[in-house]
Amino acid sequence: QVQLVESGGGLAQAGGSLRLSCAASGSLFLLNVMGWYRQAPGKQRELVATITMNGRTNYADSVKGRFTISGDNAKNTVYLQMNNLKLEDTAVYYCYRQQGSGSNYWGQGTQVTVYS
Repeated sequence: QVQLVESGGGLAQAGGSLRLSCAASGSLFLLNVMGWYRQAPGKQRELVATITMNGRTNYADSVKGRFTISGDNAKNTVYLQMNNLKLEDTAVYYCYRQQGSGSNYWGQGTQVTVYS
């Protein structure tokens, strides 16, 4: 089993910054991709950003230029630096990990609330 533990969520003023972290532990083996998704009230879960084992990144159009995903393979940790936060970034952010032949794992989620 794989455990993903998120941290770093909270309150931020519009225009401010937050940094999310996600540490993976347990039965870890060949990593395919890690990343972040988010779900706002009344909306479906959506991709925010992903990073592959080789460092290739992918971002949702809504966060390009504002969010940066990075990873530390030695620590099995992925980060999401969120700058210039907007009200519409308010959501529960979920860490995601895919490994091996396609096994998917999710964190418990961390709340990010942006206020004006």
